[in-house]
Amino acid sequence: MRSHLSARPRARTLLAAAVAAVVVPFTTVPTASAEEPRPAFYEAPATLPSTNGAVIRTEKLSFLLDPADLAATQYDAHRVLYRSTNRTGKAIAVSGSVIVPKAKWRGPGSRPVLGYAPGTQGVGDSCAPSRVFSELFEYESIFMAGLLKRGYAIAMTDYEGLGTAGMHTYMDRLSQGRALIDGVRAAQRMPSTGLSPASPVGFVGYSQGGAGAASAAELAGSYGKELKVKGTAAGATPADLRALPGAIDGSLYALFGWFAIAGLTASYDIDMTPQLNAKGLQMYEQIKDDCVFDLFGAAFTKSGDYTADGADLAELITREPFRSMIADQRIGTIRPNAPVLVSHSLLDDVVPHRVGKQLAKDWCAKGASVRFSTNATPLHVGGMLNHAAEMYAFFEARFGGVPAVSSCWRL
Repeated sequence: MRSHLSARPRARTLLAAAVAAVVVPFTTVPTASAEEPRPAFYEAPATLPSTNGAVIRTEKLSFLLDPADLAATQYDAHRVLYRSTNRTGKAIAVSGSVIVPKAKWRGPGSRPVLGYAPGTQGVGDSCAPSRVFSELFEYESIFMAGLLKRGYAIAMTDYEGLGTAGMHTYMDRLSQGRALIDGVRAAQRMPSTGLSPASPVGFVGYSQGGAGAASAAELAGSYGKELKVKGTAAGATPADLRALPGAIDGSLYALFGWFAIAGLTASYDIDMTPQLNAKGLQMYEQIKDDCVFDLFGAAFTKSGDYTADGADLAELITREPFRSMIADQRIGTIRPNAPVLVSHSLLDDVVPHRVGKQLAKDWCAKGASVRFSTNATPLHVGGMLNHAAEMYAFFEARFGGVPAVSSCWRL
């Protein structure tokens, strides 16, 4: 996985520069640092609150790229630690960020709050967006800016185990959806936000975030039934994980496959040791601290080189217990309780376009209001730009009371 561990900081620098060149041409992206002890803020108390979404603690959120704290004149920004429930039903502490514009809301009704599901950050604690805002550069801030300018409050989850104790359960459908819903609940309960249980709600995310937002849309009718959900915008959603190994194994994004296996086997308490050879065991231990900026360290590697019998991940997930574990993550089996926008690039090199289209078809078959939007922007990263442009108009319409337009008739 890494022939030269000393090259890791340089790899992070290169990937950060690549991301900057694509989506932040005028921003300098600092290099990532090695994993450090978890800050005290992220430690859960011995006894958790009894209610999902209950706030455990908050603190002011600062931004590394804003040393003069100019953002404080426009937004109230806080880290928050709150209670959620993981896939198994266990109460857990989850961290996140809540950002609210200071300008008075001038739209109809009360200020909306968006449950923002971040895209892939990594699996190490230092990758948590609520830390990255202050310690590095959080790429999602590019797309959050347009939402904040429209007056929406944002409740961004860090997900289970990303920042807090335990392994990040990357791509666990229930865990991600619940963490997002409970992040919104926490924002509504913070006195400083001016939000309330009556606040209109939306869910938004791309890639891993698309899965988190889509899962929240499906769970809102049961787990989050009191929320006033108006719509969900999910881009490049990996709704069927069976399609991913064939798309990313041996590519720049090969590490994402291992993130998913590491996160899901942690959630399902599956021991991967018998499945890995010596090189695989070393790799598996190394990735536990990896962030998205470590992609180059594993770029273009083949998963079969790390397994005990040479099977690649595409083959491994056809075997039990992995087959059932992967099947549990399928999104599209529950009807969302509000309109959804599903966007996807035909040229996506990580999540195949057919996966997003099938998600839209599955939801349409269940009677949901779905607008499926296809674009031809090159690559997975490029598709983020189309997703951002469309989500702004989508939420303006949802929070403005404009009837949703469905494209189910043409699917």
